[in-house]
Amino acid sequence: MTSPDVLVIGAGPGGYVAAIRAAQLGKSVTVVEKGEIGGVCLNVGCIPSKAIITASALVSRMRQADRYGISVTGVAVDMAKLVAWKDSVVKRLTGGIGTLFGKHTIRVVAGTARFTGPGKVAVKTAAGEEAFSPGATIVATGSRPVEIPGFSFDGERILSSTDALALSAVPKRLLVIGGGYIGLELGIALHGLGSEVTVVELTDSILPGTDPELSAVVHRTLKKKKVRVLLGAKALGWKETPGGLSVEVETKKGREEIACDKVLLTVGRRPNSEGLGLDLAGLPVGPGGFIAIDAHCRTGAEGVFAIGDVAGQPMLAHKASREGIIAAEVIAGRPSARDWAAIPAVIFTDPEIASVGLTEAEAAAKGIETVTGKFPFGANGRALTLDAGEGFAKVVAEKGSGVVLGVHLVGPEAAELVSEGALAVEMGATLEDLALTIHPHPTLPETIMEAAEAALGHAIHIYTGK
Repeated sequence: MTSPDVLVIGAGPGGYVAAIRAAQLGKSVTVVEKGEIGGVCLNVGCIPSKAIITASALVSRMRQADRYGISVTGVAVDMAKLVAWKDSVVKRLTGGIGTLFGKHTIRVVAGTARFTGPGKVAVKTAAGEEAFSPGATIVATGSRPVEIPGFSFDGERILSSTDALALSAVPKRLLVIGGGYIGLELGIALHGLGSEVTVVELTDSILPGTDPELSAVVHRTLKKKKVRVLLGAKALGWKETPGGLSVEVETKKGREEIACDKVLLTVGRRPNSEGLGLDLAGLPVGPGGFIAIDAHCRTGAEGVFAIGDVAGQPMLAHKASREGIIAAEVIAGRPSARDWAAIPAVIFTDPEIASVGLTEAEAAAKGIETVTGKFPFGANGRALTLDAGEGFAKVVAEKGSGVVLGVHLVGPEAAELVSEGALAVEMGATLEDLALTIHPHPTLPETIMEAAEAALGHAIHIYTGK
């Protein structure tokens, strides 16, 4: 029986961060991982998808270079070489985590863990089974893609996001089922690399749950790219044809057969809470398979913590990492809690979307009266020099006090800009704070400053009627 101070089940962005922080605080730590160090995010999610997206954006710009008087010929995509480069990025990051584990004397056990009783965990490895009786256990098992009836992943015709990141060739025709952020990120990226893309979305808008003003800009861009989007549509089934695949789709106008070569299924993710023996640990699983936690990441079982996707929405890597730090600090006796004001969310579409805090609608639902300021990227010098004038920055503040409640962006480098908004919301900054902070020129963050000025009624570079 092995008894580390902390046993972490899962080495994704929540688990590995929890392990390192616990080790920093003087705890003996063992990490159990059945797959690769870094979990979904580093290996088959956040990092590799952004590598593919970066390459796709480069290809798109090269094909439009004549706009700037630059002639580029012979642009071709070697998908196998691109995937190899993507893999090298992943290897560098995961190798770095392995090095950090070694420096912090964190033991890694390759295997599958399950609870065998309160405070007891068994790990099945290639060499047999090892029993653990840790001082505390952190469950960080993440999530996996959801399948729908008639569309089971086979890695060849019906692809998960993981499969799409390991393609040996760019599919000529791609059908994406699910118009959420994963489907659109990968769909747009593969379109940029040469795929003819059709998106089938069950709801009446792309990016369900996103501020409609933001998603509308992306939808317009999809139309310009000639990406076909079917809203209020349902994929019913598929069959092989001499030329590839045929997918039957129920649309608002009736049923339609859509020809394609690959189907990318991205309709959501579900927590990995099965097979862990949680009942034997005295830990019930809540609705949707999530494990309920309190403000300190504690579960209902003594000495058991849960973090990341398995612990509930939002399923975001940076939320998992923060919870990993909290769990480790609580175990070490530090005062730490899930007391953030807001969690930023980013969608790497073209253009990018980034949002933190409340939208106008969300504030209104809470009974908060707001004032809003918007500033278009089309009036920002840096955006125009990047040939990226689509979209806008929007700041939502409480009327009267001017306290910033939310910052929402759609446009170039929105993912890099939103951290200023996150800091503003977290620290309780006001519109005046944003407006009076001198921003370097010409830069994209000026749009946030001018959106704050617009909310105050005195934006310089757009006319607000005052």
